[in-house]
Amino acid sequence: MQENKEVKEKVNVEDEGNEGMSFWDHLEILRWALFRSACVLLVCLVGTFMALPHIFDDFILAATSNDFFVYRWLNKVSHGIISFSPDFNVQIININVTSQFMTHISTSISLAAVIAFPYFIWEVWKFIEPALYENEIKHIRPAFFGGTLMFYIGCAVGYFLVFPFTFRFLMEYELSPSIHNQINLSSYIGNFTMLIMVMGLVFEMPLLAWLLSQLGILHKHLLKDYRRHAVVGLLFAAAIITPSSDPFTLMLVFVPLYVLYETSILVVKK
Repeated sequence: MQENKEVKEKVNVEDEGNEGMSFWDHLEILRWALFRSACVLLVCLVGTFMALPHIFDDFILAATSNDFFVYRWLNKVSHGIISFSPDFNVQIININVTSQFMTHISTSISLAAVIAFPYFIWEVWKFIEPALYENEIKHIRPAFFGGTLMFYIGCAVGYFLVFPFTFRFLMEYELSPSIHNQINLSSYIGNFTMLIMVMGLVFEMPLLAWLLSQLGILHKHLLKDYRRHAVVGLLFAAAIITPSSDPFTLMLVFVPLYVLYETSILVVKK
């Protein structure tokens, strides 16, 4: 009874406070939230733009060489089960005059967005928090910050697993010995940023499922009943995400998606 009374008091206080705010007042708050987010993104962009020339070879282009520690670690722990060619070394070429400069800018923006992602989440949370009740805040606050962690885990899976294996498989696949691969800078960077960012976003699937469950929209039996349909949908999504149509790359993206779907079943309500 005491808890219900506190919730009702909060609702009355919020209603009284919201009565004095018009649609344009809420829009003004949103405008300032977007402005602050843009400022944080700009600061991060300046930092990543200055740092990128120093980390480009060791971070962005790491998967093009057999010295990439993921390749060396797998060679060591697999005891010969997974064997990579020791002479793997891909040379990235540039065929457009402005590509290197534009790549510098676009890659800096992508890295800045990843770094500033927690602040974006914080601004979203501060914008919607006044409209929530105490019991809703108690459940949704950890979900927002857990979503940030899941985003970074997804980006890490994309960087350390999905992209290197996809790139190496496609580079070592040989249709004919007379065909030599020449990888354009724009093609490499496009696939690199797309796979990593997409993996970061798809790792939000359990969070989205949990939130829909808390709102009473999604239930555990629904996900279980439509598991076969979800497999087909996830295969289709993996085919869209992957930059190529080969089965290896498709399964490399599909397996994490399916694991996330099963995780979503665990976290939603019955």
